[in-house]
Amino acid sequence: MSELQAPQQLTDENILVSLTNAPLDILPVISSVKSPKAGAIVLFAGTTRDNFAGKPVSQLQYSSYVPRALRTMLSIAQSVKEKHGLHAITMTHRLGVVPIAEESILIAVSAPHRHAAWSGGEEALELCKEKAEIWKLEEFGGEEGGGVWRANCDGANGVKIRESHE
Repeated sequence: MSELQAPQQLTDENILVSLTNAPLDILPVISSVKSPKAGAIVLFAGTTRDNFAGKPVSQLQYSSYVPRALRTMLSIAQSVKEKHGLHAITMTHRLGVVPIAEESILIAVSAPHRHAAWSGGEEALELCKEKAEIWKLEEFGGEEGGGVWRANCDGANGVKIRESHE
């Protein structure tokens, strides 16, 4: 994947999905789903943690087939919005290097009531991790060294890409 020159996005009625190499900003994402029709807004912020299965992680690096990933994310957002009666949904994923404690994905949803917002936000996240054409390289620090390419799913097995050379 080449670095994006500018954020790439697709929209539909009260839906925004995007991919960017820039650090993610929570406030514009929340603002994008605000409405007087919504009694609840739920935001999920996925951050890079410093470990995976007890191994120290130095950073994550995300790669994507951008045109396809955007279409998949838009389809997920449309489906979840309709299923849960959401007012609006925004999904944005960062590509490239994401340092420890920085956000890799933000998903915000608004709905008339909290239950729909909670359920819709969670389903959007799980479907994005399962279906969107986004892959992550988990780079290990410490004695572990090297890295593992993984599907962007919780607990997915990865393929080790290089050995530590000490």
